[in-house]
Amino acid sequence: MTKKSILIAGCFVASALCAHAAPHNPSGMKTILVLGDSLSGGFGLKPSEAYPALLANRLRSAGLNFELTNASQTGGTTEGGLERLPAHLKRKIDIFILELGINDAFRGVPVDQIQNNLKQMIDKVKARNPNVRVVITGMQLPNYAADDYVSAFGKMFGDLAAKRGGALVPYLLDGVAGDPSLNLPDGIHPNADGQRILAENVWRVLEPIAREVSKGSSRAPNAFGARDLSIEH
Repeated sequence: MTKKSILIAGCFVASALCAHAAPHNPSGMKTILVLGDSLSGGFGLKPSEAYPALLANRLRSAGLNFELTNASQTGGTTEGGLERLPAHLKRKIDIFILELGINDAFRGVPVDQIQNNLKQMIDKVKARNPNVRVVITGMQLPNYAADDYVSAFGKMFGDLAAKRGGALVPYLLDGVAGDPSLNLPDGIHPNADGQRILAENVWRVLEPIAREVSKGSSRAPNAFGARDLSIEH
């Protein structure tokens, strides 16, 4: 194991490995938790190329002081998310970005079960953080023949956002899915250019929410507007 000290002005990305280390947020910074699968984890890329890291850079550039934790896992499912979530509930969450469900669909998990798992995750986060803002990233199965399952899966995310008061990113892979130039050779995972588009898709929804949440912060960053983070990998 090696340690690298990373200094990022205004906000920083914490790895999932160290997200559970503290039971609260002693820094007083506003926090964002991204719970997702390989799309959010940046499969096949450097962590800095995944869209959550790009969002952290955008937040910093916008002068928004957030600590962003990317708790995404390759192959992640909604059931796995429920199992992984409790460790992250030990810390305060101001914005919760939920990106799970597509791997369930690939396995043919019933849409009602996927939706129920997602509901449970949102409800657990809200139970510990009553004022949390939720962002749900919608997904689709565009390369599959249209049938009741494909249609129900695509509509599920919008329904969930409406029922749970979340903001919806209509389709995370909008502008990326199906374009060989924006995906890795597997045709499934975005490359670095594709991840930049994912970041834009999420940013359009996240930015106004982050600005609203940020206004409620009474703690200013230090003189340099920066935080020191030790990440193990």
